[in-house]
Amino acid sequence: MNFDTTDEQEQLRDAVRKWVDKAYSFDRRRKIADAGGFSAEAYGELAELGLCGLYIPEDDGGMGMGPVEGMVVMEELGRGIVCEPLAQALVAGGVLAGYAPADLKSAWLPKIASGEALVVLAYQERTARYHLNVCAAQAALANNQWSLNASKSMVPAGDKAQAFLVPAMAAGKMALFLVEAGAAGVTTRGYGTQDGGRAAELVCKDATATLITAQGLAALEHAVDIGIAALCAEAVGAMEKTLAITAEYLNTRKAFGVTISTFQALRHRASDMKMELELGRSMSYYATLKLNAPAPERRAALARAKYQIGNSMRYVGQQAVQLHGGIGVTDEYIISHYFRKLTQLEMTYGDTQHHLGEVADRMQETAGVFA
Repeated sequence: MNFDTTDEQEQLRDAVRKWVDKAYSFDRRRKIADAGGFSAEAYGELAELGLCGLYIPEDDGGMGMGPVEGMVVMEELGRGIVCEPLAQALVAGGVLAGYAPADLKSAWLPKIASGEALVVLAYQERTARYHLNVCAAQAALANNQWSLNASKSMVPAGDKAQAFLVPAMAAGKMALFLVEAGAAGVTTRGYGTQDGGRAAELVCKDATATLITAQGLAALEHAVDIGIAALCAEAVGAMEKTLAITAEYLNTRKAFGVTISTFQALRHRASDMKMELELGRSMSYYATLKLNAPAPERRAALARAKYQIGNSMRYVGQQAVQLHGGIGVTDEYIISHYFRKLTQLEMTYGDTQHHLGEVADRMQETAGVFA
């Protein structure tokens, strides 16, 4: 299987890497995190690069690119542990382009692509425990207008968004709706997250909603899989930078008159970090290449990828902190911020144990041993 990227994809990577290195320094990120975890200015800069329209067709103002380009971009944003939720633009662009009626596409896709509108997925409920088919939100149709009652948690940058993609039950079946943030009955409560980003609680009380698709569960599963693929790539970038920072520390810190990188036990642990990084990278590639596969194949592949990425993130993050010693957990030192990012990513879209269960549930009788 060929994992080589094209010249155009490498040019895209180079452009995003330059922006991260020059415009999104650690000092700027800390100021954004301290100010609440979201910068409209930084998000606008991502939009100016065309990244918000990555999955949006060119006819709707986007770049019309695919999963590999999304992977390339998210790896570079992961290297800079960027707070702004670009992955949500990929999710919204992919879902609306794939499932929404024409009038909804023309109304929202150009605004998402330009960065004028941040549209985020609001699906998590307190009792769902990561299961996508558990939904207490209810939608009702009266006089050709949908109204929605829902309570959603951990909505990325929810109090900064202009609209939400919200799954709700309609006549006993899950459907997916678009709810505008300014609609009557919509309230949000924002808060900072442990990785320096931002999330919110969303409450809709008889809020006006627009139907995206009656096939809500299929659309939600696709949306989450787009998010998982983006997360896997972001995690690879974050782990790669974490390993680089740790290697630099090992080659600089001295004990007993020599650099600690000469200690064999520490070299072995750094080697194991590299191995976990490469395992995670291979599964990120796998997730990316399966993103456009038929739904059963895609769902199984993304669960496998998230499981391995979760294990890799946990190992790389914990080893980085331990190899740094006490300084590794201080807020002033950069490695603690990468550790927090990896920890939060491990729990996003279902933690490692959840996805182990998903992988097990999808196994056939032979589990692939005799097939």
